[in-house]
Amino acid sequence: MAQGLTPRRIVSLVPSLTETIFAFGVGDKLVGRTRYCTQPPRAVGKVAKVGGTKRVDVARVLELEPDLIVAVREENTREDVEALMEAGVPVFLGSPETVVDAVEMLRELAGEVEAPLVEEVLQPIERTLERLRTQTRTARRVFVPIWKGPYMSIGSDTYVHDVLKTCDGENVCGGSTRYPAVTLQEIEALQPEVVLLPDEPYPFSAEDLPEFHALNIPAARSDRIHLVDGKLLTWYGPRMAGSLMQLAALLRAP
Repeated sequence: MAQGLTPRRIVSLVPSLTETIFAFGVGDKLVGRTRYCTQPPRAVGKVAKVGGTKRVDVARVLELEPDLIVAVREENTREDVEALMEAGVPVFLGSPETVVDAVEMLRELAGEVEAPLVEEVLQPIERTLERLRTQTRTARRVFVPIWKGPYMSIGSDTYVHDVLKTCDGENVCGGSTRYPAVTLQEIEALQPEVVLLPDEPYPFSAEDLPEFHALNIPAARSDRIHLVDGKLLTWYGPRMAGSLMQLAALLRAP
């Protein structure tokens, strides 16, 4: 944004940041969002769709005449972001790889949109982080797949890795970067004590449980294979405090 100008027409290409924009009290400025931006349901339903997170309809975005695009490197393609920049639209581009990074990104976004409800969103997250830091326990070995066919997990340079670490989870694929492919045999060799099966980006369900329960791993023997809401692991914004506490309780349970 040009110095001194407050955005009045925002297009968000990130589902969690769409939710955040409403939580910040500036949802009335949102004129465009992706079809995956579903929260908060009633309010966001009135906002125009501009394609998906990976396949943005750039022409449709430009038709909405935004004065700010909200994007994240992890979720949006370089081609779409560059096309919007080349069209002369200011782009807020986040790239958080840790929980602390995410909080800093949210505070920066709040400043960019001149949000009136900044501390209402951020203080609960910061208090939760401080609480978790003072209650650290021995980490449990955790496996989190994000895809199937082949199975793919998360490496050490991802936001999800740091979410697990923050909640006393030791990512068994933390020796890799980005999104390593793993076989069931390799999962067995990693000996995870907990397996979390999120419903996004791949929609793991009860049908996937038997395959993991059949593995010779501590998680199967102690019945610590859990179906979880993927938003707990990947969404930034107002739900972070609750997500971190819920995950910590799940990983720390006796």
